[in-house]
Amino acid sequence: MAFTTLDAKTALVVIDLQQGIVALPTAHPTGEIVKRSAGLADAFRRHGLPVVLVNVAGGAPGRAEQSRPTGDFPAGFADLVPELNQQPSDHLVTKRTWGAFTNTDLEVYLRQQGVTQVVLVGVATSIGVESTARFAHELGFNVTFAVDAMTDMNLDAHTNSIARIFPRLGETGTTQDVLALLETSRA
Repeated sequence: MAFTTLDAKTALVVIDLQQGIVALPTAHPTGEIVKRSAGLADAFRRHGLPVVLVNVAGGAPGRAEQSRPTGDFPAGFADLVPELNQQPSDHLVTKRTWGAFTNTDLEVYLRQQGVTQVVLVGVATSIGVESTARFAHELGFNVTFAVDAMTDMNLDAHTNSIARIFPRLGETGTTQDVLALLETSRA
């Protein structure tokens, strides 16, 4: 795990830290994931860098062997956790698929802001985070993962994404690594 740098215009993208998702059983306690993600959001805001808060409010249609929601979710499900302290300057993306780029304005927003790198955190590692990372990588963004600020409903899936997929899409490290780079590169 090693970060090399943060680009001058790096955005934090927080995936699905919302009431309905953090209530699900996960491999790691979501309280810690939320705490680390909120700390990153505060630091990015302090440095004048974009913060994107992503929630999911539906599921993509189509058959799958494992059951998954495809319609609208219950009331309150998509509400962001209050610990994120959503600010007017934050950009909200509501998605209806696993990845935050599909049928949303995320790419347009990031390009308008001059963003060249994204730092990804959230739930679920192998679903929302990985899908968003794959698209970000394919669209030419530098991708960084704060792996201690994410979790999954399945530990094996989480571990697979971090060990085998993420190093092929970007750089991995910890929340502290990101915070340290923010402080040294913005001093």
